[in-house]
Amino acid sequence: MAMEQLLELLQGEAKLTPAQLAVMLGEREEDVVKAIQRYEKEGVIKGYHALINWERTDIHRATALIELRVSPQKDTGFDEIAGRVMNFPEVESVYLMSGGYDLAVTVRGRSFRDIAFFVAKRLSTLDSVISTATHFVLKTYKQDGLMTCGGEKDEREGVF
Repeated sequence: MAMEQLLELLQGEAKLTPAQLAVMLGEREEDVVKAIQRYEKEGVIKGYHALINWERTDIHRATALIELRVSPQKDTGFDEIAGRVMNFPEVESVYLMSGGYDLAVTVRGRSFRDIAFFVAKRLSTLDSVISTATHFVLKTYKQDGLMTCGGEKDEREGVF
């Protein structure tokens, strides 16, 4: 069975049943079930989640992309500081980057103010952090390969 095809199908639509996946892959359902169980056990599949378009709800949420420049530690490099950053509940993702900064961090809060407070009081005060640059997300057009806006009209748009 082609691991890449199965994983891409699951990543695109985690609600597909093993029977549907088997038909799409030309495999036996039992083999698909065994493969998924193996990938879960090995940590290849880390979980399943729904992609929520929070902009279509009345729930207030804010997202920011934060660039961190950090001092790598002698024995652990960037792993120690990345581990500390990713343990904050506000943090959704942490990536080691090439280029002008070291870590890219995605943070979610109830408001821009909550995120600003988090960056000022918790993130920038970590010993290894040299500098931060915070970029607030104003609108999401596409996330995880799926378009989140377009087509349907949100009557709240344009009202300030």
